[in-house]
Amino acid sequence: MTHDNILRIHGPATAALPLVLDSPHSGTAMPADFGSALPESALREGEDCFIDTLWLPAAERGIPLLAAQFPRTYLDPNRHAGDIDVDLLDAPWPDALVPSGKARIGKALVWRTLDDGRPIYARKLGVDELRQRIARFHAPYHAALRGLLDAAHALHGQVFHLNCHSMNAVSGAMGEGGAGQRRADVVLGDRDGTTCAPAFTAFVRDHLAAQGYDVKINDPFKGVELVRAFANPAAGFHSLQLEVNKRLYMDEATLQVHAGFARLQADLMGLLDAIAARFARA
Repeated sequence: MTHDNILRIHGPATAALPLVLDSPHSGTAMPADFGSALPESALREGEDCFIDTLWLPAAERGIPLLAAQFPRTYLDPNRHAGDIDVDLLDAPWPDALVPSGKARIGKALVWRTLDDGRPIYARKLGVDELRQRIARFHAPYHAALRGLLDAAHALHGQVFHLNCHSMNAVSGAMGEGGAGQRRADVVLGDRDGTTCAPAFTAFVRDHLAAQGYDVKINDPFKGVELVRAFANPAAGFHSLQLEVNKRLYMDEATLQVHAGFARLQADLMGLLDAIAARFARA
């Protein structure tokens, strides 16, 4: 299912297994009203390149994959709608503010700067302009994910949500953990054990480690809004952020996949099969 250039749902609307995936940062369709001062190539900096493609075979298993079509630099669905960078606006924000602290580095709901500090806009954004972005992009994405999770939970009595991302091989100047830090192959984030059953995080870690991957938990990424907002482990809603290192499957300089893509994709599908075998109720 496609919703203009806003989102796409690959696979069924109701999951055949108690699994739902989402990729909030793999979109490349630049909205006409972006109004950035930077070229499109620069605006792809925040992109989780090919993550939607990497996880796409999940749809053949009856597992829905929600993928944002718009770029993260335009609006980040992995932020609360109230996470507003007030320095980006030409007037005071009249609605509720729910700051995450990301505005300090220019990466709140709507980004102000790139990693290297370059401003994305040569102008201030209007309040109505930002409200329209929230209504047209943020709200539909969150509503679509909520619908997928609720449908899976209603059918299976529980649902395991993987929030899918990629990370640069080495942290940048604004990156978590400090600049120049070589990152693990995979980082799992469950917000310090609050967004899913610890046994689920441990199962994913152990499975990937057995495949030869270096896996860390909550270091340096703990998970952000999309795992926080939809998690309720006590009620059977388990959300886990899963970051894979770009060096495993692509060349960061050319933005092209390399030979490692096929192996990583096969291993991730093996992970989904293992989750289904371990956690799906008979």
